[in-house]
Amino acid sequence: MIVVTGATGNVGRPLVEALAAAGEQVTAVSRRPSDGKTPQGVQHRRADLADAESLRPVLDGADALFLLFAGALLGGGTSAGALLDVAKSGGVRRVVLLSSQGAATRPEAVSHASLRAFEDAVRRSGLDWTILRPGGFDSNACTWAETVRTQRMIAAPFGDVGLPLVDPADIAEVAAVALRDANHAGRTYELTGPSPISPREQARAIGEALGEAVRFVELSREEARAHMLGFMPEPIADGTLDILGRPTAAEQRVRPDVERILGREPRTFAEWATRNIAAFR
Repeated sequence: MIVVTGATGNVGRPLVEALAAAGEQVTAVSRRPSDGKTPQGVQHRRADLADAESLRPVLDGADALFLLFAGALLGGGTSAGALLDVAKSGGVRRVVLLSSQGAATRPEAVSHASLRAFEDAVRRSGLDWTILRPGGFDSNACTWAETVRTQRMIAAPFGDVGLPLVDPADIAEVAAVALRDANHAGRTYELTGPSPISPREQARAIGEALGEAVRFVELSREEARAHMLGFMPEPIADGTLDILGRPTAAEQRVRPDVERILGREPRTFAEWATRNIAAFR
């Protein structure tokens, strides 16, 4: 059995679907009740990563675990070691951790300290492990959905700074391979899209998928930070803005791991926008 945490999210949902389609026995885990979109044959269970003991009954009898930390959990207070101890006691032998590219490219950044600690705990766990380090997600564009729907406008900072954003569906497919194939144990993969794309270019791609022009408005860093503090901790907001506005050469570099593992090129942002255009109509 494979347990997928964060199973209703942008990566977790397509991961559950991919594993179920491959014939795996899957348990989908989230903090909230099932939304009814779980594939047939997949069991949904409620648990909270902030409480390791809540995962004990969920992990009992599992062989592999997809581990995702996000949101408030990145602000500290959650022990990856405790979670991994619970996993091992339940029989888990393999763990795939969704980390972030910034855990490597920003080794001193407070914003990624928790993820670095989670990576270290996974490596020390005694389990077979694979770590996935994606760059920015295509799906982060969903934060613009309301203004696109109501004003055909996108407001963002650093309008002409490009990053090789990755499609969450590609991350999910890579995770599915790593969860099922022991040959990926002990590997760390950096996942990007096929080419850098700027916020202004993202706005253009969304407009092309809509068939209507989408206006781009550039925000200052201060304006963007004030907005981000409404839904993420201060260190995470500051670290994110550093990457968006002053990316390192490593953060702008296209990595080969998606193509190497999946045998095809990563999906483009335009493909993601076309597939998800209903969110912007």
